[in-house]
Amino acid sequence: MARLKLTVACGDYEIVRALADGRVEADGIELVMLTGMGSRERHWRMARKAEFDVCEINIGGYFMGRDRGEALTAIPVFLHRRFRHGFVFVNANAGIRAPNNLIGKKIGGTNFQPASNIWMRGILEEYYGLPHRQCVWVVERSEDVEFTPPKDLRMEMIAPGKRLDVMLAEGEIPAMLSPEIPRLFLDGDKRIVRLFPNYRDVEIEFFRKIGIFPIMHVTAIKQEIVDKYPWVATNLVKAFEQAKALAYRHIANPRSVPLAWIRTFWEEQEEILGPNPWAYGLGAANRKNLETVQRYCHQQGLIGRTVPLDDLFADTDLGDAGGGAENI
Repeated sequence: MARLKLTVACGDYEIVRALADGRVEADGIELVMLTGMGSRERHWRMARKAEFDVCEINIGGYFMGRDRGEALTAIPVFLHRRFRHGFVFVNANAGIRAPNNLIGKKIGGTNFQPASNIWMRGILEEYYGLPHRQCVWVVERSEDVEFTPPKDLRMEMIAPGKRLDVMLAEGEIPAMLSPEIPRLFLDGDKRIVRLFPNYRDVEIEFFRKIGIFPIMHVTAIKQEIVDKYPWVATNLVKAFEQAKALAYRHIANPRSVPLAWIRTFWEEQEEILGPNPWAYGLGAANRKNLETVQRYCHQQGLIGRTVPLDDLFADTDLGDAGGGAENI
């Protein structure tokens, strides 16, 4: 019997490499792994043209799509997580010493919808006293998912030919939230500094207090596929789990990675984040994670309402049947 052929667009991550090279196969499915795109291209092509059967997309973009009635569901496979305190940059001479110093100020941010910016705006508002509606959000490109900003959300598009990191360095804007490290900062420009210089310590403390390792992306699948082949969602999750387990074993081997203290770093991560930081499924920690970012999406005007997570994800819970990494 022929296997079901599905295109899967995702990042070129170690945790999916065994799927891409064929060491792991999804039962009954032939996966065409498309790992050569950057996040922006992948998100845009899925949001605007629905080009892929299965796609790793911005968590905010997924919530927005579902809020607008798009025929998508998701499997609880979260391929990209990242702490974000280290991605808040300020002009060194702007006198910004704490987040609430930015009330009423302009803050740059590529565009409004990146998961990184959704998370950091929410965190800054909830824990640092910086209401996002009391800032002006300066963006440099259009949104991946079309939306009309709330009337009290102040947004500005930069002039053609300008760059946000240059504007930040020259003091035209005092701060910037960025999904990536700004080019001038990487080049060593001393006019740009992090708002949280000890960001790693801050992020560790955030995790220990709040218990969230922020989920950036979710794995979406066309609803028509799940409707026609209900078994696909669970078989995909099992395959992603197997690939992740192989990646964990590979990285934990000090011979695999050319870093002198890789085993030390691995053990430190396990002590802080636990043995499975990239956990899949809808366990308690992931539910708190997803409910938090959905709440931030609603607060920031990206979605009209919050809905139960079980309405947003295919049921792939195997119960006592297993199927997780511990059974491999």
